[in-house]
Parts: sequence; structure tokens; C-alpha cells
Amino acid sequence: MRTTTGWRAAGPTALRRTSLERRDLRPDDIAVQVDYCGVCHSDLHALHTYGQHTKAPLVPGHEFTGVVAGIGREVTTFSVGDRVAVGNIVDSCGVCAMCEAGQENFCHSFPTLTYGGTDRQDGSTTLGGYSREYVVRDTFAYPLPSGLDPAAAAPLMCAGVTVWEPLRSLGVGPGSRVAVAGLGGLGHLAVKMAVALGATTTVISRTQGKRDDARELGAHDLIASTDSRQMATARDTFDVVIDTISAPHDLAPYLKLVAMDGTLSLLGHLGTVTVEATDLLIGRKKLSSAGSGGRLATAEMLQFCADNSVAADIEVLPSSQVEAALDRLRRNDVRYRLVLDMSDLD
Repeated sequence: MRTTTGWRAAGPTALRRTSLERRDLRPDDIAVQVDYCGVCHSDLHALHTYGQHTKAPLVPGHEFTGVVAGIGREVTTFSVGDRVAVGNIVDSCGVCAMCEAGQENFCHSFPTLTYGGTDRQDGSTTLGGYSREYVVRDTFAYPLPSGLDPAAAAPLMCAGVTVWEPLRSLGVGPGSRVAVAGLGGLGHLAVKMAVALGATTTVISRTQGKRDDARELGAHDLIASTDSRQMATARDTFDVVIDTISAPHDLAPYLKLVAMDGTLSLLGHLGTVTVEATDLLIGRKKLSSAGSGGRLATAEMLQFCADNSVAADIEVLPSSQVEAALDRLRRNDVRYRLVLDMSDLD
């Protein structure tokens, strides 16, 4: 086994620095020295549901960048010292229809998650990127293009590909009209990517207070969702509405903004929703969702971001401040993504 250091859950709000064991390299494995790991709402959720009597260990973190520290004997696509990125999926069955279509995120037997998942060979629980080293199959690691800053690129591996997936699958490009509801970790990347794809992009926020932020990100306009006149004026306007609002909310006002044959894509709140059929019927509107992305989409997203200077707006903290980072995320005191510098684990 390989030994490294990381932050393991010690309860719903606490993490403890501890020694971790990684598997010895299999023929198709690489070892990644983790340099930067993003802090995601998924980490908060995993910790919230973690109890003292939980048997499986929990090490969060599923959006990280680093350098290759070792390679298995059959690995040909990476060399020691290469810059790499890893997201929230580290394996899949590889043979179902979804995997064959390059949508490993929809694997019929469920993809192996970067943490809290079950290794497909030895049955062990996967431990995440809040650590100095991670061992992963080479096909689920991605070369990090030279144009991307490794710290600002880390959130692209979860938040970035989550918004990239619907933007690409819905054909967003020059001439498209896109609205992004919510301007947080997901929303700010959705704005940047939609603008870079050539879409006329509008932010939907509760108030006008984020207008300057929206403009700085490249948005062309901002609509206050609490202003009934603005919302009425924007009715049937947008080809795609990307909804990144994490709390439960009424979808009807956002469906009214969707143009004929357009789509409202839910990315933030993935719980139960209630929709009036007539809100879809009038205008032949569509309701969809998305989450993460397959290997092809992830690689495409990274290259697109490098070519178009798209990266997350981040604040970097030493990993020793992980609990403070999670508390700030819990209080929505983030603009727009927190990233941990893992070098203090040496």
C-alpha cells in the first residue's frame, strides 16, 4: 500500500488530519500528487450525513489538480511530472450503452465516485482529494492544458463540467439566448462558458445587487426575479435557462422565461419538483437536468476553457483551514469557489 496524508471526517462538522492508505499501483493506474482541491457543496452534504457510527471512512474532495507522481506498467498516456486533473468519477463498467456512448456519468451500474464510492476490483471505499496523493485509473485522469492555472482549474472538474454538459447538449452557440439563474459556484461558470460559446447571456438574481458582478463575468444583462415587471417583460425570451439555485423553489416563473421549444435545465436543486403541465404545454417547453459529464465531454471542456481563458473565480486557502472553508460555504460566504492548497500536508 501507498501511504499519504489527508483530512478524514471525524463527524458531521469536523475533519482530522491523518495518515491514509492508497492502493499499490495497478497496471493502468497513476498516482497523482494533489496540489489543489476545490470545496464543493457535495462535500458539505456528505459530511452532514456522516455519523460517528458510520463504518466507511470519509475523505471528501472530488475536483482536483496536481502532477503525476507514479505510473503503472501499462500506462502510456502519462509520464511522471505531467499536470493532470481529476473529477468526481474515477471508474465505470465500460460496457453498458451509456459508457459506450462516452457518458460514463450515466453508467447503468452507477459510476465509481471519487469518494464514498466502491472500488470495482477490491470493494474498498474510495477516499477523496482532501489528501496529498490520489491513485486513479489513467483513463479517468485528464491532461491539464498549459493555458489553465491549476488552482482555478480544479473547480472545472465538478462545477465546470456540470454546467458544460447541458450547454453543449442543448446546442448553445452564437445566436443562442441563455439565462443563468443563481450566481454562485455553478452559475458564474455557466455565465462564463455561455458567453465564450457566443450566446447572449443574462443573469437572473433576486436583486440588482449582483449586476456589476454579472457584467464582470461577461453577462449582457441581469433580471431581478423579485421584479414582476422585469420577469413579465422577459417572458418567452430564452432558448436555454440554466437553473443553478440550490434551494427548493417554484419553477413556474423560470419556465415562463423559456422561449418556444426552449429548455429549463435544473442543476442546483435535484430534489422533488412540482410542475404544471400547462407551463410546459404552452410553448412546447422542455424541462431537463444534468450532472457531471463523461470522459469525452470533460476533456472537451478542459480544452475549451484553456482556449477561451475560462476558469473559476477562486479564493485559495491552506488545507489546514478546511473546516473554516466548509463553514463559509455553508453560510454562502464564497465568491465564487474555495480551493484548498494541499501542499501544507507535506
